[in-house]
Amino acid sequence: MGRKDLTERETDRIIEMAWEDRTTFDAIAAQFGLQEKEVIKLMRREMKPSSFRMWRKRVSGRSTKHAAKSAETDGRFKSAAQRHITGNKISKR
Repeated sequence: MGRKDLTERETDRIIEMAWEDRTTFDAIAAQFGLQEKEVIKLMRREMKPSSFRMWRKRVSGRSTKHAAKSAETDGRFKSAAQRHITGNKISKR
């Protein structure tokens, strides 16, 4: 169901997002069309086995990687000037 025609840059960005603690699998799906299982397959394919195992250990059961389990109001500040990021393109001032 996910995209199979990812560029090298998109693949690198997905890997980076998957490593980030606060980036949910839902955010990756919204930007790239890959579901959690597809992200796991991509990570397994693109990473060294030891790095993949370390990543899986970190994200397994981690509530912050799942929007439904993550606390939406966790007290962190978000600037009103922060622009909405869509399509993985960061707006510059």
